[in-house]
Amino acid sequence: MDLNIVLLGPPGSGKGTQTERLAAEFGFTKISTGDLLREAVRNGTELGTKAKGYMDAGKLVPDALVIGLIKEKLKGSKGGVILDGFPRSLEQAKALDEVLKVGLAVDLKVDQEALIKRLTERRSCRKCNAVYHLEFNPPRKEGVCDKCGGELYQRSDDTEKVVRERFATYTERTAPLTEFYRRKGVLRSVDGMGSIDDVYKRIVAAIKAA
Repeated sequence: MDLNIVLLGPPGSGKGTQTERLAAEFGFTKISTGDLLREAVRNGTELGTKAKGYMDAGKLVPDALVIGLIKEKLKGSKGGVILDGFPRSLEQAKALDEVLKVGLAVDLKVDQEALIKRLTERRSCRKCNAVYHLEFNPPRKEGVCDKCGGELYQRSDDTEKVVRERFATYTERTAPLTEFYRRKGVLRSVDGMGSIDDVYKRIVAAIKAA
């Protein structure tokens, strides 16, 4: 499918899980800035080396570097692209606009208290970064990744206090993106509550209507 999509929503709204599924079914090229940064650092590319300096110092990687990584990824991509974790600010959205025409921005709407419950019950794989949920998407064997057999753990930023802080940061910095994409006529709000399957069906409906 030749459509470029941005998936918006607060931390824990299920963007990563839904992005994986959409990429598998529709053949989208998945672009996760977190994955791109880790891969570039691991491969020792010029941009990766620059990014590593910021990451090691605990600083945010500058937008220009992230856009550079996205440009590199786009060179080898065919068909549509789906972005997970970018843009996260109005400035990033404007920078992205210069290198990619976004045809659909899906905004996942979730309740804050339900989000806290969702995140505190989330588990991630240390080896392959696969994400599970103790209620909605549990592993077949407790504490073990279905995909690679790696150990599952709870991220340090999945505590209630940190989740509330992250939600507040999202509301302040990222929520204005909805207005940006609304003005472009490409925003679709999707109910992000319920099972993974239910949310997925709603996103697919929004994609097919785009």
